[in-house]
Order: sequence, then structure tokens, then C-alpha cells
Amino acid sequence: MKVLYLIADGMGGWPLEELGGKTTMEAAHTPNMDALAKTGIVGRAQTVPKGMPPGSDVANMALLGFDPAVYHTGRGPIEAAAQGLKLGPDDLVWRLNLVTVSKLTIDGFMRDYSSGHISSDISRPLVSTLQEKLGNDTYTFHPGVQYRHLLVQRNGALTEDAALTINPPHDITDKSIKPDLRTFSKSPFLWDLIFEAKELLEDRDINASMANSIWPWGQGRPLNLPDFTENSGMKGAVISAVDLIKGLGNASGMDVIDIEGATGLLDTNYQGKVDAALDFLRENDFVFVHLEGPDECGHGGNAADKVEAISRFDARVVAPLRKALRDEETAWIVTCDHFTPIVERTHTMDPVPFIINGPGCEASGIESFSEKSADSTGLTLDNGHELLSFALKKLGLKK
Repeated sequence: MKVLYLIADGMGGWPLEELGGKTTMEAAHTPNMDALAKTGIVGRAQTVPKGMPPGSDVANMALLGFDPAVYHTGRGPIEAAAQGLKLGPDDLVWRLNLVTVSKLTIDGFMRDYSSGHISSDISRPLVSTLQEKLGNDTYTFHPGVQYRHLLVQRNGALTEDAALTINPPHDITDKSIKPDLRTFSKSPFLWDLIFEAKELLEDRDINASMANSIWPWGQGRPLNLPDFTENSGMKGAVISAVDLIKGLGNASGMDVIDIEGATGLLDTNYQGKVDAALDFLRENDFVFVHLEGPDECGHGGNAADKVEAISRFDARVVAPLRKALRDEETAWIVTCDHFTPIVERTHTMDPVPFIINGPGCEASGIESFSEKSADSTGLTLDNGHELLSFALKKLGLKK
């Protein structure tokens, strides 16, 4: 049996007046997810353990069957695993955003966590320049994708910097950066690095983009995860545009499939992801296909775009996979990692709706897949990292 695990990042949300009291999931056109929900098991899962931040790092780790309370060390280390960085056990890895702030003072605000969704061909040279000009024996800059990069602090886990709590920039859009600047000020060397980067980014000969500051956050020691195949009994792969998912795949021994044209936005290469998933499943068991688009639209506060992103996920990912595998014995797990409500423009702790569909699964009989319909079944998994195991048992693939 082939298992497809399909993730629409941030798909869940709250009712909106502009959508007549519907959520973006309810407003989206999702006939394929609706069909899978009607003939499968539907419920909710708490992907983020109590006391942990509701980030994609925590939630997707849980979706892959690893307890974040045990294995999570930070966002940065996961993305470092995607790049295969060689790290010491006491190194501190920071996720590093290129951001746009109104001004880098206590009166400043976070204007854009992504610097206008800066493209990789612009951002990577900028980060390379930061490394050339500011990198040293303690701090090294590592280019990533779009606005998402890394800062490695050699032996930083042995310093008080490891305990600093910095807000993810997507959590404070249009909000004051004063609390975070006060936190940064507790680390004199990191403080100096941030302001030296600001001066460098102000040079129009070097930087013509919206990026005017760096934002280190999500720091932690290097990531170590159990082997996915040993944990699940399946040979698996991950397909995503973002380093976060690739890092989880690399760290757990899964195949990581890169897709040309995968952007993490509405214009991503949907067909490329579908083709890659089908190709992998010809010889293997399990594929985790991740779409970032709904989450990005949620952070942007754009309900129409998020409805479109969810509709495209159904039409351009779920539909062609169902068609291609209609004569194969196939199991489906469809969900999101967390909610990204339009009104909040960031992640929340709500339990996520899920579908499990395949041989041995009883039909829910619900007519559509949404937050409300998932809640109506009364099935809730309090520990989200148990969702995969729960699904495999229902499908007869695990005792």
C-alpha cells in the first residue's frame, strides 16, 4: 500500500465576516478533500504540545511522528539539517530572517518578516556579503531560501544567548520590536552584529531590496531525530519548498526531493511536486508532500489569496494524485500543521483537522472537510505526534 501524507501549511483558520462567517477552508472549493473526508476518518489533532510555540517546526515534527517535547531544539537547527551544515555539539544555530523594520530602534515596528518575499537570487548574495564583511570565528552566515537563512554561533549553546527568547518576525507584523531589541541587548556581541548588518544593508550599492535588517531567532543545538524507516516501517520522502521540511527529512534519514520552481507561494510548481511524489511511490512506500502557500497568505492577512491557495491545493495536488492512483491501493492522510487565522496573521494552538482514508477506514459520512466538520466527529488526538501511528494502525500497516 502507498501512503500519501498531504500538508497544506497553515490551512486552518477562524470564521471571517468578509466570508459570510465562513473560514477560508469552508470558503475554498475542495471537492477532492471533501470526498476523502466523506469516506474516511475525520478528526482533530493537537500538533503543538502545551507550553511550546505553535510554529511549523514544532507542528511538522509532530506530524512526522516525532514528539517535539523530546526532540525539538529550535527552528534554526532543523533548517541547518536541510543544508547539511557541519556543526559542533555546542554550536548554537539561529534562524536568520531578512526583514523590513520601520527603524531599528525601540520606536520601530516589524513591517515585513519576509522583506517583500525577497527572491533567493537577491537574498543569497546579500547573506554571502554579510558573511564576507561580518563573519568571524564566532558567527557565520549561511544563505538559505528567499528570506530564510541561518546564523551559526560557534559554541553559543554554552552561553546565555541560548536562553534568549526572540519573537518570530511573522508573529509581530506591524507590531513593536521594542521587547525584542531589549532581549537582543542582553547579548553585546549579537547586538553589535545586528547593527553592523543594518549599516551594511543600508548601502544601496550592495542592497537594492526591501531588506534593512537581520532578525536572528529560533536558536538551538544541532538536531538529532530517530530514523523514520525504523520508526514507521516505511521508506519515505519529503517534498517541500522550505528548508524546515527538508531538514526534518534529512535528520530522520528520509529522501529529500528538490523541485525546480517550488517557491512556497501561490505560484509554486504544483505539477512538479505531484510528479515527484508519484515517481517516488513507484518503488517506495510513503511520501510527505508539503505546500506552504496557505500559511504565507495567512501571514499576509489576505483572505482571498488564502481561499485560492487552499483551492489550488485541492485542485492541483489532491486531485491529480487521486486520479493517478485511482487503481492503486492507496492510503491518504490530509491535514495542516497549525492554524494561521487571517485576523491573527500568525499561528495559533488550535487542534488541526485531519482525514485518514484507505482500506479499513470507516466512513465519517460528513459532507465537507473543514475545522467545524472535523470538530463534529468528536475524535481528537491530544498528542499530535501520535497521528501518523494512529493512521497506520487504522490502515492495518502497524500493530
